[in-house]
Amino acid sequence: MEITTDTADRATALAPPIAASKARWGILSLLAVGTMINYLDRTVLGIAAPTMTKELGIDAAAMGLVFSAFSWTYAAFQIPGGIFLDKFGSKTTYFLSITFWSFFTLLQGFAGGIGTLLGFRFGLGVSEAPCFPTNSRVVGTWFPQQERAFATGTYTVGEYIGLAFLSPALFWLLAEFGWRSLFYVVGAVGIAFGLVWWARYREPQDSKTVNREELDYIAAGGGLAKPTGEKGKGFAWSQIGTLLKQRQMIGACLGQFAGNSTLVFFLTWFPTYLATERHMGWIKVGFFAVMPFIAAAIGVMLGGIVSDWLLRRTGSANIARKGPIITGLLLASTIITANYVDGDATVIAILSVAFFGQGMVGLGWTLISDIAPRNYMGLTGGVFNLMANLAGIITPLVIGFIVSGTGSFVYALMFVGGIALIGALSYIFILGDVKRMEME
Repeated sequence: MEITTDTADRATALAPPIAASKARWGILSLLAVGTMINYLDRTVLGIAAPTMTKELGIDAAAMGLVFSAFSWTYAAFQIPGGIFLDKFGSKTTYFLSITFWSFFTLLQGFAGGIGTLLGFRFGLGVSEAPCFPTNSRVVGTWFPQQERAFATGTYTVGEYIGLAFLSPALFWLLAEFGWRSLFYVVGAVGIAFGLVWWARYREPQDSKTVNREELDYIAAGGGLAKPTGEKGKGFAWSQIGTLLKQRQMIGACLGQFAGNSTLVFFLTWFPTYLATERHMGWIKVGFFAVMPFIAAAIGVMLGGIVSDWLLRRTGSANIARKGPIITGLLLASTIITANYVDGDATVIAILSVAFFGQGMVGLGWTLISDIAPRNYMGLTGGVFNLMANLAGIITPLVIGFIVSGTGSFVYALMFVGGIALIGALSYIFILGDVKRMEME
C-alpha cells in the first residue's frame, strides 16, 4: 500500500515528539491499579456469598437486596461526587474515595447479620461514587483524544484482571480461613494503595516527571488540563437538566445501563449461578470463574485499541467510539443461549463471549470524555455513572426475585440479554454524533 504525503503528515501530527516524556503512562498505571482494587472491593461479596448466606441465614431474595444495596448509595452520590471532584480536583477526591471504600470493605468482615452488612455496603457505595468520574477526568486531562480509548481500556481492564487472576487466591482464602478473611485482606490492600496515590499523583502542570514537549502534545490533542489552583464552575441543578436534554447523554446512559446489567450479573450472582444452577463444586467454580473475566479483559483492551485505530484511520469519532460499543452489546446479548446448553465447558464459552462483549462497552467512558463539556467533566461523569449504575440497583434485585420465585436462572439470563439488546438500539438510534457538548 502506497503511503501518501497527506497520510504521512497526519501520522506525524498524531505521533508524540521524540523528546516528549512519558509521565502520562505512569499516571495510567495508578488508575489501573486503583480500578482493580475498586472492583475487588465491591465484588468480593459475590465470592463470599454462598458461604456467608449459610452462616448468616440469608435467602436468595435477601441476598439480592444486599448485592443491590451498594448501588443505592453509589448511584445516589454520583452527582455529589462529581461536584466534589470539580471543586477539589482528582488527587484529593481519589485519595479520600479509595481510603474510605477500603475501610468499609474491611468492616464487612465483621458483619454479624443483614443489618450491619447493609450498612457497610451503603458506606462502600458512597465512598466509591467519585472513582470513575475521577478516572474519566484524569484521562481527559492527561491524554490527547487519539490515545483516550486505549487509556480507558487500560484502566478499565483492572476491573476484570484482578478478579480473573486473583479469584483462585480468593477462593483459597475462603476455603482456608473463611469468608471474613476476604474482606480483611482486600480492605487492607486498598488502604495501603490510597497512600501510594497521594504520594504519586500530580496534575500535569504540577508533575515533576512531565516535560514541555509532552504537555504540548497533550494540549494539541485536546487535553483539558487546567492551570494549577483553578477551580471548576459553580454548581446549579439546572446544569443536570441541561445535560439530560442532550441526546448524546440519553443514548450513552441507556447504553451504559445495558452494559452494566451484564457486568453486575458477573460481579454478583455469577458464582452462585455456577454453584447452584450448574452444580459445580468450589474448586471447579474457582477454575471456571476465571475464564469469562479473562475474556472481558481482552474485550476491554481490544475495544480501546480498535477504537483508537478507527479514529486514526477514519477521523470519525462516531465510527471509532460507537462501533465497538454496539458490537459489544450485541455479543453480550448472547448470554441468553446459555439456557439451552448442558455441558459446563459450553456454558462457560457462551458466558465468556457475552462478558467479552461487555468488556468492549467499557469504551463508554472514553465517549464521555469526548462529549463532556469542558468545565463540567466531573458533573457529566457523575450524571453518566448515576444513570448507568441504576443497573447495580435493579439487576441484582430482579435476579434475586426471579431465582427466589422460580428456583432457576433461566429468566434471569433472558432479562440480562434483553437489556443488552436495548442498549445496542440506544447507541444506534438515540446517541447521534459524538461531539463535545457546550454548556454556559
